[in-house]
Amino acid sequence: MGGEALAFWLRAPGMGELRSETLHLPGPGEVLVRTLYSGVSRASEALVFRGRVPASQHQAMRAPFQDGNFPGPVKYGYLSVGLVEQGPPALLGRTVFTLFPHQDAYVVPAAAVHVVPDGVPASRAVLAGTVETAVNALWDAAPLVGDRVAVVGAGMVGCAVARLLTQVLGVQVVIFDVDPGKAAVAEALGVRFALAGGTSADSPGASPAVGPESLWPDGAGADIAFHTSGTSSGLQLALDLLAPEGSVVDLSWYGDTPVQLSLGGSFHAGRLAIRSSQVGAVAPARRRNRSTAQRLAFALELLRDPAFDVLLTGTSPFRELPSVMPRLADGSLPALCHLISYGNG
Repeated sequence: MGGEALAFWLRAPGMGELRSETLHLPGPGEVLVRTLYSGVSRASEALVFRGRVPASQHQAMRAPFQDGNFPGPVKYGYLSVGLVEQGPPALLGRTVFTLFPHQDAYVVPAAAVHVVPDGVPASRAVLAGTVETAVNALWDAAPLVGDRVAVVGAGMVGCAVARLLTQVLGVQVVIFDVDPGKAAVAEALGVRFALAGGTSADSPGASPAVGPESLWPDGAGADIAFHTSGTSSGLQLALDLLAPEGSVVDLSWYGDTPVQLSLGGSFHAGRLAIRSSQVGAVAPARRRNRSTAQRLAFALELLRDPAFDVLLTGTSPFRELPSVMPRLADGSLPALCHLISYGNG
């Protein structure tokens, strides 16, 4: 046997615990990874922690190395960075990203780990799965030079989308959130901020009235709106911000929560569209010549950008995760990406 590891399990909705795991010795084509950091993806992990995954979505929501089944007991997560301690010579001692749950060591196929590029700190590399989601969303939406784009929801995914949009020539990005404190995050990402249902800001101190006319010079509205808030009101706002024939790309996952929209206004007359974007498969526009492994490798390269550090908003030791996860799930511990540190660095 290869030794022991400690893993975080959801015993039942709302109740997490650490459990001992037995590791087998890595065989040919396998690696032993000692974890440095994992990240809590609040949107999906909060729904899992509260037991809100609909039965119809149990299979679709499975993480790559998940153990157990929803609603529990289940070992769930997919943002892990560690050091390869055993495996092929080319990987020994390398820092790698893996779509693995919260566990202090694990054995996986070598093909499942992705080398973190030089210049990307291990802590920032936990965002690879989030940036990969954002990459897929931009491939789905295909923003054009000079587009006006709204991002509704300044969580991990919304912020990653907003940052990537700044790299498209001439795109004018405004990110919306109900939390005025997110204005500072938007500023660090190089985009404008608007308080959903309230005020707009080019900087945290400014507050002109919200509306397309105050966000874009001719008041025509957004060509594209990305929705990431996970709420009906956020999706409605994304639709309301669109110019005629604009489209919403919805990245939110709602679990078993019903979504209600008012479609009696400009939805039909404006020929508006709503489409989903989900990271489980490469976007159709790139599926013919990009694999999921290539997409993730590209996301890791994009993380050379230090602006993404603003998404890392707190750190807790791994042994405290059973008490930290309930606070992340209910929002009493505010976070974008909350880092879990394993003390192995």
